[in-house]
Amino acid sequence: MIKAMYTASTGMSAQARAVDVISNNLANVNTNGFKKSQVDFQDLLYVDVQRPGVATAQGLEAPNGFQIGSGTRAVSTTKVFSQGVLEPTGRELDVAIEGAGFLKIQTPNGQTAYTRSGTLQLDADLNLVTSEGYTLDPQIALPNDVIAVSIGKDGTVSAITSGSPETATIAGQITLSRFVNPAGLASLGGNLLAETPSSGTPSDVTPGEEGTGTLAQGFLERGNVDVVSELVKLIVAQRAYEINSRSIRASDQMMSTANGIVQ
Repeated sequence: MIKAMYTASTGMSAQARAVDVISNNLANVNTNGFKKSQVDFQDLLYVDVQRPGVATAQGLEAPNGFQIGSGTRAVSTTKVFSQGVLEPTGRELDVAIEGAGFLKIQTPNGQTAYTRSGTLQLDADLNLVTSEGYTLDPQIALPNDVIAVSIGKDGTVSAITSGSPETATIAGQITLSRFVNPAGLASLGGNLLAETPSSGTPSDVTPGEEGTGTLAQGFLERGNVDVVSELVKLIVAQRAYEINSRSIRASDQMMSTANGIVQ
């Protein structure tokens, strides 16, 4: 009975972690480029009362064993990189990635990070930067007299200037980074992801090549969170938490009954 309490407590703890992850998914339903996470569970050690195949008599073996599990635990979270909905914004510096790949940026401390959020801005030096002011890698600077910007599907950035309104000037090339295992990227917050040994080394390529997606100017990729699906998961996790608490209550009542017999 005491073992049942400990086993049920692991279930409550695991479901609480699941609710934490689901809550974060729902909180970021409108976050640009956000990718939802799912919790992976793993059963714990088993107590072998009788191993399968144990000899029960001469020449006979038990077809089944008798194993009692010790519960469960949340072992990892896996990011789901399905495509989010592309929402038109009409803003010429907004870009969405249709398909695989990440924008590569440089943070002020020199760290390289990656993002799916294409809300680009211009800083005081007319460099293309993220909403936090992080520069794209490779860095792209626009002419001082720029009046319009065009971003092609292949990442080519062209500028129309007041001095030459009839001719487009190539200002730079946006590249995309591709990972063998994007689920292995580490979340840094602020829509940023970092390379890890599990993600593998990135390949920087032109959008549309080597399995990467293309860019869509004037669009933003919304988070890939399905609210209805997450709410169903939330209900399931809540009910599983309640059921595990009932197991603890039932074990407590059985112990109380046993103590009553002694008295």
